[in-house]
Amino acid sequence: MKNIEMILPEENSLYTDVCKIIDNRRIRVATYLNTEICLINWHVGKRIKEDVLYNQRADYGKQIVKQLAKRLTEKYGNGWGDRKLLHCIRAAYIFSEEEIVYATRIQLTWTHLRSLMFIEDKLARSFYMEMCHIEHWDTRTLDQKIDGQLYERTAISRKPENVIKKELAYVKDTNQLLPDLVFRSSYFLDMLGLPDYFSEKDLESAIITQMQQFINELGSDFAFLSRQKRITVDAVDYYIDLLFFHRGLRRLVAIDLKLGKFKPEYEGQMLLYLRYLNKNERKEYEESPIGLILCSEGNTEHIEYLMLDEESPIKVAQYYTQLPDKNLLSEKLQRAIAIAKAHYTERELDRKDK
Repeated sequence: MKNIEMILPEENSLYTDVCKIIDNRRIRVATYLNTEICLINWHVGKRIKEDVLYNQRADYGKQIVKQLAKRLTEKYGNGWGDRKLLHCIRAAYIFSEEEIVYATRIQLTWTHLRSLMFIEDKLARSFYMEMCHIEHWDTRTLDQKIDGQLYERTAISRKPENVIKKELAYVKDTNQLLPDLVFRSSYFLDMLGLPDYFSEKDLESAIITQMQQFINELGSDFAFLSRQKRITVDAVDYYIDLLFFHRGLRRLVAIDLKLGKFKPEYEGQMLLYLRYLNKNERKEYEESPIGLILCSEGNTEHIEYLMLDEESPIKVAQYYTQLPDKNLLSEKLQRAIAIAKAHYTERELDRKDK
């Protein structure tokens, strides 16, 4: 028989402690390296930017970047081509040194920053940066969210700049999500593979089949609880299409699926669901439930008015079973944002007059 080497309890304890030391130090080294890489790139870009601005000639800038890239590549290898230097320069224009340090502190990499630097709107950049942090997006997910115009589809984008800044600052300081960062005016459900004609039941079944992809579109931290959740009020049975829990918001989320445009009676039905959930299903540590009504057609003003009501526990959004044309979607979102901001300003003026 082979000798079986006995491992004493104290040896297990020593092994565990040594592993913790190695793992913790590795994390610190990786974090330090990431910070230094991003700062090196930013400082290189800043120095080139200063040189180009000093000479005040665009053609000089192109020429000097190519020459510099060639010499740096000879000395340091292929990682310092002219494309890399252009990214460094752009980073120096877009970010401050403090923003670079903050980004690395929340574990964003140079690849994250490279995607963020091409977002012109500073508030949108801040939104994506905080969402990367809170929802732990890798760079592929970040690119998908930017390409899908996530920021423009969220309720927060409909607000005036000073309100957006205040809410993003709150998220940054507390590391807590707000509902307006989670819920959107439209959702892309092309992953369901539905035919041109389908019923609400078909839609619900497709969502259950493709639950992981559906949750990815909703956003991280959604946990599925129930399908066709039965509730009974005055001996009458009602059924909530889908019931989720959002860990970050600490709320139950009831989802109702509708074909066609939003109708006012849908709001009353959802309020009944939410009041029942609040009374009978809500735990002590949870916030009050929130509802999401998903409609297959968008009637912009109805949806915008409901999204503007910050005290309402109900969100309404349109869903697309096929990806819309990106330019047309962008125009629609910008128009919706303009309508929402006009309504928001009008409401604030009315409040001041009263």
